[in-house]
Amino acid sequence: MSDHDLMGLALEQAREAARLGEIPVGAVLCGEGGEVVAVGCNRTITDHDPTAHAEVVALRRAGQALGTYRFPGLSLYVTLEPCVMCAMAMVHARLGRVCFGAFDPRTGALGSAFSLLTHPGHNHHYAYVGGIRAGECAELLRGFFRARREMQREGRDWMAERGMERFWERQGD
Repeated sequence: MSDHDLMGLALEQAREAARLGEIPVGAVLCGEGGEVVAVGCNRTITDHDPTAHAEVVALRRAGQALGTYRFPGLSLYVTLEPCVMCAMAMVHARLGRVCFGAFDPRTGALGSAFSLLTHPGHNHHYAYVGGIRAGECAELLRGFFRARREMQREGRDWMAERGMERFWERQGD
């Protein structure tokens, strides 16, 4: 499968995140032949876990599937430039390559806001390329936030409409 095709699978995961009410970011971890090892989408709200970014979810699932925490030779496809947390998880996982879609000028850690991989203290570096299907990836994010802002203007609660509750609004806490 091509980078374009594999990013398409990550986009499917991002749409699943949006369906869950999560920020639409998706990830796919695959082998050298393009075989899918694990997938993930943002699940921070769903799982009550601030570390449940799409990339981390995919890495966790790969670890369970493969029985290891190191993934040399594997490639990760993610719809948004990884943040600092995710970029460092990829360093620790010893990934071979990372391909991302949309650039993130506010928190992207692979060159946009930070350049973590250029730090001389790291004992592992992975190849990365950004901008694969960037327009589609960015539009999915823009559409998601546009819809949330529109709901807010209408006085609607996007979380309540999805059956979610805010922990700080729970009765008796």
